[in-house]
Amino acid sequence: MIKLSVLDQSPVSEGSTPAEALAQTAILAQEAEKLGYSRFWVAEHHFAPGLAGSSPEVLIAHLAAVTSSIRIGSGGILLPHYSAYKVAENFRVLAALYPGRIDLGIGRAAGGGALAVRALQEYGTAGPDKFSEQIKDLMAYLNDGADLHHRFAGLQAMPTGSSPLEIWMLGSSRDSALLAAGLGAGFAFARFINFSGGEEAMAAYHSRFCPSPLSLKPKGMAAVFAVCAETTEEADRLASSMDLSAVLLDKTHVSAPTPSVEYALSYPYTPYEKHIVQENRRSMLVGSPEKIGNQLHDLCARFGCEEVIIGSVMHRFSDKLKSYRLIAEACGLTPRMSPC
Repeated sequence: MIKLSVLDQSPVSEGSTPAEALAQTAILAQEAEKLGYSRFWVAEHHFAPGLAGSSPEVLIAHLAAVTSSIRIGSGGILLPHYSAYKVAENFRVLAALYPGRIDLGIGRAAGGGALAVRALQEYGTAGPDKFSEQIKDLMAYLNDGADLHHRFAGLQAMPTGSSPLEIWMLGSSRDSALLAAGLGAGFAFARFINFSGGEEAMAAYHSRFCPSPLSLKPKGMAAVFAVCAETTEEADRLASSMDLSAVLLDKTHVSAPTPSVEYALSYPYTPYEKHIVQENRRSMLVGSPEKIGNQLHDLCARFGCEEVIIGSVMHRFSDKLKSYRLIAEACGLTPRMSPC
């Protein structure tokens, strides 16, 4: 049986507020735990009115506090904006507070527009061109300074003695896969960004994986966006909100609040905008529980992985909750018993 996990961006629906979006993320984490999902990751975006999740490490602490067993993590921390040592210590604290439950997912994307990136990197953080060096530094700090050749040899991320973290690299290319393999980290391939390169990247990751103190064997995962409903027709209708969101993002380069289905269906798409919708749909799974279940199993078989992490954006939160429930049932997840 495949493992399923949840990736949430804390999307803000039109007519709603960022505070409501963050509260819904917490509700979704609790529901995902009950349904039997393995992990719950939150994303990082900056100066994005349609996405409330700008600080994964803060949100992780809250989500871990309101759940009891599901793994909670970042999908991901955008390392070029930060000190690798500070990130290591942030997550060491989380691992000490919630032993055996914290994942550190790392990405290199900007996560926002040029203005936000300049503000984040104003005082000399590394930038994307130094990413491979940063991730090596991060691994060294989490390995308690064991690398005697590191320029800060002996430096440990505090607090020591914390429960081990799972480290994951997030990427959409073969180069990202090879970097993860060489470091002995897990690798999550963002299929919602690169529709066609996943099989090659995952094969390269598995063939080049080097065991590390943080992971003795490869851990691969595919990341997708999905919309599931009782029928494919209803799922297609609900996905229209994401269709229009993709068009608006292309037009304004700013993530706007998720529009309603009614507005999306009445929107007068130009031929170019229809093309954007078609391309966006290629990277999504949209359909009935049976259709989505079959697609997820096929994806794991093609990627040679045992886990898929699923993101979803819908205007009505109740539809989003139902989508995750239908997918869990279709894939035979085992519900967790509530703690006494």
